[in-house]
Amino acid sequence: MAKIPEVTPLPRDASGRVEVLSWRPQFDRMESGIMASVLADAQGVDFTAYDAGHVRAALARRRRSGEDLAALLSPAAAPLLEEIAAVAQRETRERFGTAIGLFTPLYVSNYCQNVCSYCGLSATHRVARLRLDDDAVDAELRAIAATGLEEVLILTGESAKFAGTAYIAGVVAQATRYFRTVGIEVQPMNIADYRAVHEAGADFVSVYQETYDVAAYERYHPSGYKRHFAYRFEAQERALAAGFRGVSFGALLGLADFRRDAYAAAVHAAQVQRAYPHAEVGFSVPRLRPILGGQLPLAEGSTVVPATDVHERELLQVMCAYRLFLPFSSITISSRERAEFRDGVLGLVATKASAGVSTAVGEHAPELADSASGDEQFEIADERSVAQMVAAIRARGLQPVMTDHVRLDA
Repeated sequence: MAKIPEVTPLPRDASGRVEVLSWRPQFDRMESGIMASVLADAQGVDFTAYDAGHVRAALARRRRSGEDLAALLSPAAAPLLEEIAAVAQRETRERFGTAIGLFTPLYVSNYCQNVCSYCGLSATHRVARLRLDDDAVDAELRAIAATGLEEVLILTGESAKFAGTAYIAGVVAQATRYFRTVGIEVQPMNIADYRAVHEAGADFVSVYQETYDVAAYERYHPSGYKRHFAYRFEAQERALAAGFRGVSFGALLGLADFRRDAYAAAVHAAQVQRAYPHAEVGFSVPRLRPILGGQLPLAEGSTVVPATDVHERELLQVMCAYRLFLPFSSITISSRERAEFRDGVLGLVATKASAGVSTAVGEHAPELADSASGDEQFEIADERSVAQMVAAIRARGLQPVMTDHVRLDA
């Protein structure tokens, strides 16, 4: 009889929960040292130590250090936001011209195994769950392609059971029939799984750490694979090692100290780009949004995160700091934000925008309207169609771009 291998139990805290920095045996580890470096760097920043002189010195430089990034995110920078925005816009125009990339997210499954207290798809929430089959996915893709978009972002809840590697790769392969650029925002994967999805046709991976504050992360993620902070942190490295050409970073602003989270996300992106010079690096700047109109029925013991105190000026400050620290990075402004704010940052700092958005499953194709749909992940604030976004972009003297990538194997 074959010997059954011993399984080392996962370390647990006093309450019996898995330690947030623990590793499961099946997880790939990159051992790059980037996580330890980023966390130590972010923890050591004193944002109150900077004044207007530090901020203006950062603006005067062409290449900016971590010290400059901290100054640009500091409270002292807030009264100088107009000056900062002017320099950020100059950087944006030099690198990106007037081009604004457009895409839409496509939710194909909202099953999730994680418990996250701020998310509408949390496993403890009693919501309508759905995973699209091949025919429904094709209908959704055709409906989105009919709007003129050539880039799509495939999203799922984080559930390897209902939306594992094979399912995601299959959806990606379908998407390549209609779109030149395909991104994914799904559960973190091992290198072999990322490689399979990349070989199916995916170009970009978006993974958001939510918060880089380990203690806050632990509170907001009481169970599920997402509780493993370190495995999530290294997702972009594994994706690039698997052959992806681009990765996106971000924190859900409002979960913890937004300045420290924004700083950590930027330093994380910079260190990954140094390790993988070929990588195209991008940022998203999501803020907390209500889930299902605030009327979500919760499981016993579940909590909802209160509304964020990160306002639009703070959000713009973060976006400007990203642009000035990593000027070649793309910055996406999502439909979480008001139309007026989105229009204001397009071409100023943002170079990508979503359009025609639904965060529910199965809501793009008219033929699916009478069938069951999966509940949305969060409320959006900008419901404009692709045609309306195109018009808004052109009205600002900017150029809507449906794709900047040509598939040589198409």
